[in-house]
Parts: sequence; structure tokens; C-alpha cells
Amino acid sequence: MNKPTFTNQHHSVDEDEIDLIALAKTLWEGRKTVIRTTLIFMAIGLFVAIFSPKEYTASTTFVPQTSKSKIGGNLGGLAAMAGVNLGSMGSSSGISPALYPQIVNSIPFQIELLQTPLTIKGKDKPISYSNYYKNIYRSSVLSILKKYTIDLPVLITKSIKGTPNDVILSKIEGSNNLLSITIEESKLIKRIREQLSLEIDQKDGYVIVSVNMPEAIAAAEFTKRVQKLLQQYIINFRTQKSTEQLKFIEERYLEKEQAFKLKQQQLAHFRDHNQHVTTAIAQTKLQRLQSEYDLAYSIYAELAKQLITQQLQVKENTPVFTVLKPVSVPIEKANPKRLMILVIWTFIGGSVGIGLVFGKGYLKELKEKWSE
Repeated sequence: MNKPTFTNQHHSVDEDEIDLIALAKTLWEGRKTVIRTTLIFMAIGLFVAIFSPKEYTASTTFVPQTSKSKIGGNLGGLAAMAGVNLGSMGSSSGISPALYPQIVNSIPFQIELLQTPLTIKGKDKPISYSNYYKNIYRSSVLSILKKYTIDLPVLITKSIKGTPNDVILSKIEGSNNLLSITIEESKLIKRIREQLSLEIDQKDGYVIVSVNMPEAIAAAEFTKRVQKLLQQYIINFRTQKSTEQLKFIEERYLEKEQAFKLKQQQLAHFRDHNQHVTTAIAQTKLQRLQSEYDLAYSIYAELAKQLITQQLQVKENTPVFTVLKPVSVPIEKANPKRLMILVIWTFIGGSVGIGLVFGKGYLKELKEKWSE
């Protein structure tokens, strides 16, 4: 087998050195372009870092817990003594955490979030989220520039088509009270979806809620509101069926309680007025009243047992939330990370500058070959 000679290896090394020297020479000759481009991008990065809006991030972590076992132990024993059967009272399946984002992104949920009271710096009393972003919050310089540069085509298109009429949230006859929101509310809901983040860990079962807002206290308050409202929605969904059944049983229980008391009074009244009467008619009426009383009592007692059972069922179905990380007011800003922004823009500027230098040489060679 032929082996490469020392001469060929030396020739290859020389070519590599020539290529590296040529590249370094090209880069050195275009150093002004690289420096100029880098400085321009550094200036842009500095502008972005200075005028980017401040953002504070507040977060909380909690675990929804529901009992999957049947009620037992001392509670089951006491209930059995009272004649209440808890054997069939198992915990039904709850809402999957994968559905939590659907709840958070629902219109009713976010309309409630719009009314969240927030503590705003410089204001004497809490202000609702919608009022804050309608009347107090002012967009940053970058947002305004973006609106009239990058988003300008969209802005022009909207101005040509015209803005749709504002829709008022109202009850529409014959439409089963369909939910409608205003254009302003739609914009605020879009902002909420940009600020709010919900992470679900399917493996360990915990939920992370985080919110970005321009003010630290407001971010913490809004996060707390999202947590409480989400938990309340989960509880309502989880206990909806058993709560409706409890309400039905309570209504029937109150009805039969009144009927039982009426029969009780009728029987007592008849006995008081017929203590020494032994006629067959009186005995027959007494037996009839006693039978009606016994029937009313048995129904009343059975409903009382069902009421206790259903109350325990609602309690059993109510999920418990273990808070692993409570909401706290953030101390440091989450954004902007000014140094990181400046470094990134400087790196981009240097890369663009180097690309321009070598691009010019490549275009020059391409033109020469094209001419030949």
C-alpha cells in the first residue's frame, strides 16, 4: 500500500497555512467594517436594554390532592351506628391536570381575572386589572416603535378595513344568554394570556403558576388571584354533581320534615282530645293517624340519613391543595437582563460584520468569474 510522502504532507500544511493567512488578511483589511457594524449593533442593544419595560415575575407551586379511598375508620363506624351506609362512597375521578390550561384560557375565567384588585405604586386604593391597563399603564418606547414599524402594515390594514363595532356583554333574547365580550376586553384578555404562564408536571403532579407584570406587588397579587380562582374552579367542577344531589336531598328533607311535624301534631292533638274515648271510630282514626305518622317518620328518617351521607360525599369529593411554594413579592426584576441583551447584540454585530467582510470578497470573486 502506498504511503503519503513527507513532501505531500508538507505541501498540504503549506496550503492550510496560506488559507488561514489569507482569511486573517481579509479579516484585517475589513476590520473597519467589523468594528463599525459591531458598534452599531452595540448601540442598538444598549437602546433595547435601556428602554425595555421592567417586568417582575411572581410564581406559586401547588399540588392538587384528592382521596381515592373510601371513607372508613372511625368516621365509617360512627356513621354505621347512626344508620348511614358509607360503603359505596368512593372518590370519583377528578379533573385531569392536563385540562387546567383549558380552564385558565376560558373566557369566563379571564373575565373574572380582569376584575382582580391590584396595589399600584402611587395609588391610594387598589385598582382593577382592567382599569390599570386602560387608564394608568403606558406602553414603553420599544412597544410604540414596534407598533409603528414592524406592526405598521397590520395597523394600515386595520385602518383601511375599519375597526369593528364594540360588542357589549349582554343577555341576548333567544340565545340562551350567549357570552359576548367587548373589543377592549378582548385586548386585555390577550395581554393576560401573554403575561400568565401555567406549567403542569404530569409525572410529579404539581402545578406552577407564574405571572409577569410591570410592578412587583401587582404581580404577586395577580398570581395569588389566579391560584385561588383556579382552585375554586377545580373544586366546583369536582363537586358539581354531588353538590346538586345534596341540594335536591336538602329540599326533599325540608319538605318531609314539615310533613312529619304536621302528622306529629295531628296525632298529638287527637290523643289529647280523645284520652277517655274508646269507640271503634276513635280507635280506627287513631290507628290511621298513627300509621300516617309512622310512614312520615320513616321517610323523614331515611332522608336524614341520605342527607348526612351526601354531605360527607361532598366533603370527600372536595380536593385539597398542598402549596409547595407560596406566592411572594419578587425583589429583583426578571426582565430586562441588560448585560445579557448588550452581550447578545454585540455578538450579533460582530458576526454580521465578519459575514459582510467575507461576503464582499465572495461577491467580488463571483463577479470576476461571471465576467470571464
